[in-house]
Amino acid sequence: MGAERDPELIELLREVRRIDVQASRLVNGRITGEYTSVFRGTGLEFDGVREYEEGDDPRLVDWNVTARIGRPHVKKFIEERDLTVLFLLDLSASMEAGFGAWSVRQAAARVCACLAFAAIRNNDRVGLIPFHDEVDGYVPPSKGVRHVLRIVRDCLALPCPTGRTGRTRIGPALEYASRLHRRRAVLFVVSDFLTDDGPDAMRLCARRHDLVAVRMRAPELDGVRTSGLIRVVDPETGGETVLDAGSHRVREAWRARVAAWRERTTRELRRARVDLMDVPIPWEADPTAIARPILEFYRMREVRGAR
Repeated sequence: MGAERDPELIELLREVRRIDVQASRLVNGRITGEYTSVFRGTGLEFDGVREYEEGDDPRLVDWNVTARIGRPHVKKFIEERDLTVLFLLDLSASMEAGFGAWSVRQAAARVCACLAFAAIRNNDRVGLIPFHDEVDGYVPPSKGVRHVLRIVRDCLALPCPTGRTGRTRIGPALEYASRLHRRRAVLFVVSDFLTDDGPDAMRLCARRHDLVAVRMRAPELDGVRTSGLIRVVDPETGGETVLDAGSHRVREAWRARVAAWRERTTRELRRARVDLMDVPIPWEADPTAIARPILEFYRMREVRGAR
């Protein structure tokens, strides 16, 4: 069926275009420059010599050229990028939920788009590993805008798997990525992390790769904007219950449970030596809501690297 006859496809293409425009605007600003300083290349390549200037590292002096010309010269190097960036995207049913401006999955697609556009502008390759309780596919790393748009489309359009266990399992995706990519890569695990699975696999994967946990936070986790009785359904198990959103006791119990989950997840990631990027999803559409946590993450990495 052609795009002109498929309303879902038309809306999907519009959404991809909106994300492309928003991400391009954000990436053309500070995100690209700070991405370069946070995610270093794989090495340095010799790029000639130049005359010594005050402040240059004496260890870079090229003594052969210095002796031949009679004035001190230093070696120049350029960074070899050639980074591989992989997005491990959670496709579980809970990623389709959320009361905010976007579903958790739509917000996750925007995060992936911003990071992917920054990567290709630095000549890095990007790929995608969608997962649920098992690996659900693989888009090999490549370069170019068309490739990034394909990844954004898949982030939005790949179907949520059915007929298997409802729980999210991060471990199989991490193991799969490690088997495919023996050389060091940058891995972004993009998920709501509503799972007890993953700490051991993340710890092992982080020994080889630069592993970043991108925790998507639906706004209702910080409190619902309504009162009265609410029928809620667990999207992964199908379990239903009724909550009294107007009850102070219920609201306090909700906040305590969410705080305990966030603290436990943060502690497990810290023990696994995995960096955390927290992405709160706004109630109202706001493109800067995606850029802010990315830039905060960059600043955290820069400050830590400067110590």
